[in-house]
Amino acid sequence: MHVIGGGLAGLTAAITAAESGARVTLYEGHRTLGGRARTTDGPHRANEGPHALYRRGPHWTWLARRDLLGPVVSVPPLEGLRFRFRRDGAARRVPPAALLRLARRSARTAPVDADFRSWATGQIGEEGARAAANFAAAALFHHDPGALSARFVQERFRRLASLPPEARYPAGGWARLIERMAAHARGLGVAVETGARVDTRRLGELARTGPVVVATSLDSARALLADASLTWESGRTVLVDLALRTRRGDAFVVSDLDAPGWLERFTAQDPGLAPAGEQLLQGQFPIGSDARRAEGAARAEDLLDLGFPGWRERTTWRVEALADGRTGAVDRPGTTWRDRPSVVRGDGVFLAGDQVAAPGLLSEVSFTSGLEAAMLAVKAAGRRSGSGVDLNRT
Repeated sequence: MHVIGGGLAGLTAAITAAESGARVTLYEGHRTLGGRARTTDGPHRANEGPHALYRRGPHWTWLARRDLLGPVVSVPPLEGLRFRFRRDGAARRVPPAALLRLARRSARTAPVDADFRSWATGQIGEEGARAAANFAAAALFHHDPGALSARFVQERFRRLASLPPEARYPAGGWARLIERMAAHARGLGVAVETGARVDTRRLGELARTGPVVVATSLDSARALLADASLTWESGRTVLVDLALRTRRGDAFVVSDLDAPGWLERFTAQDPGLAPAGEQLLQGQFPIGSDARRAEGAARAEDLLDLGFPGWRERTTWRVEALADGRTGAVDRPGTTWRDRPSVVRGDGVFLAGDQVAAPGLLSEVSFTSGLEAAMLAVKAAGRRSGSGVDLNRT
C-alpha cells in the first residue's frame, strides 16, 4: 500500500494500515515530514499558525493509546485571567454575556440550512451574534463566519468556549508530535521516503501495485488525480508570528470581537518555544478574497497595541505569511462535512486531508479521514489478494 503525503493525515493512514498488517510506503515531497503540522527550527519554535489539540477529539484517545501523545501542556490558571476581548475598539476582561448564553446552546439546535448570523441573531441579538461569529473565527480561519452554516459554526463555537478549556499543546511544538508518529510508523515497518514527489504518471504506477491514499492538500490532490471535482471552500488568513522581550502583565490571548482575529502568547503554556527572556506570539487574521495581506497585519497590530504595550520596541523576531486555502474546510448553509469530496475516489485510490468528507474540528478532520482512508485501502488490498492483505503486493 502507498501513502502520498507525510502530514498528520498521511502518518495516521500509514500507521493504521501497518497495524492491520499491510506493507506500507509513505512518500513525502518535502525533505521533512509534517505538512501543516511543521514547527520552525531554531530559537523560536512556531507552528504554521496557532495550533492546539482538543482533548475531546477523536485523535486524543488514539494517540494516547499508542503512547504518541507525549508531553502536552495546558494553560496555567493565572494565564486564563489574562484573556482579553477587543470590543468596540477597547480591551475588555470579560466576554459579553450573550456569548456565554450562546455557548450553552447545543449545536443540534442550530439549523444546517440557515447562516450562523441569522440564527444567532434570533438567539442573542445582532450585536451578540456578530461577536460570537468573530470569536468562532479562531477555529474557522474565515473572514465572514456569520455567512457559514449555523450548525457548522455553533459546533466549533461551543468547543472553543467550553469550560474547562479543551485545548492542549504538544510541548515543543507540533513537530514533536510528528516525530513520535513517524518513529512509530517506522517501528511498524513503514518505509518513509522524503524528498519523493509523486506526479500523475508515478501515481498510476503505484496504483497498479496496491491501493493508494492521497493525503495532500486538496489543491495538490486535484492536480495529482486530474479531478476537477476536488474543490471545497477554505479560508484565507494572514498568519503573524513574533517574539517579544518578556514583560509582566502581557495578555495571554486577545480575541477580536469586532472582526475575525486571534492572537495568543504560546510561551504562556510552553516557555521553551522561545529563548529565555522572550515570549512567542502567534495570531491569525482572516481576510476576504480581494483583501491584501497588509490588512490582516494591520489588524494584528491593533490587537498587539491592546494586549502588549510597547511591543514594537520589544520585538526580536517577526514573520508573516498568507495561508490561502490551507486552513481546512468551511461549510456553507445547506452543506455538512458529508458533502465534501469523498474519501473514496475509485480504482483503489482514497483521499485524506482537512477538506475531505470526515467530521471533526480543525486537525481532527485530517486524522479521521486518514483513519477511514487506511481502513478502506486495507480492505481493498484484501479483495485484490482474495483473502487477507497481500503483503507482497502492498
